[in-house]
Amino acid sequence: MTFATTDLCDDYASMLDDGTLAVLPPVYRAFGQRARFCGPATTLKVHEDNALVRSTLEMPGQGQVLVIDGGGSLRCALVGGQLGALAEHNGWAGIVVDGCIRDCDEINVCQIGVRALATHPRKSGKTGAGQRNVRVHISGVAVSPGDWIYADADGVLVASHELD
Repeated sequence: MTFATTDLCDDYASMLDDGTLAVLPPVYRAFGQRARFCGPATTLKVHEDNALVRSTLEMPGQGQVLVIDGGGSLRCALVGGQLGALAEHNGWAGIVVDGCIRDCDEINVCQIGVRALATHPRKSGKTGAGQRNVRVHISGVAVSPGDWIYADADGVLVASHELD
């Protein structure tokens, strides 16, 4: 993986103009051992409940990026150390959380990339409410299942298809 989001923005400027490539606002903090990751998106829409996050990460990730629309909630964490280890074990490339994580020291030793708004010590609910593989909006940017996510130290991109 040798891409740089800055180069992708330069090389695909016409996609930025037509909206088929978007940049997430620079509000996401980086966690995990993978500073750079990419892959097709699997999407979740949840609100302060991570049961669907767990059941999704229990499936083979096959290099995908889990994009979690948590509505930007800063009241609890949607991903913790156990889920970070589960994501690593099952082959997920990364996780983008429009919300919080916890157990950041545990997540920081996992061989995945994680982007989240903040850390929060409180765990979420576990009722299983939410939706999988639906179009979501992360900090105002639409993400559809199968879109490609590219993340590095400079930012997070959402592309309508894999970029060369």
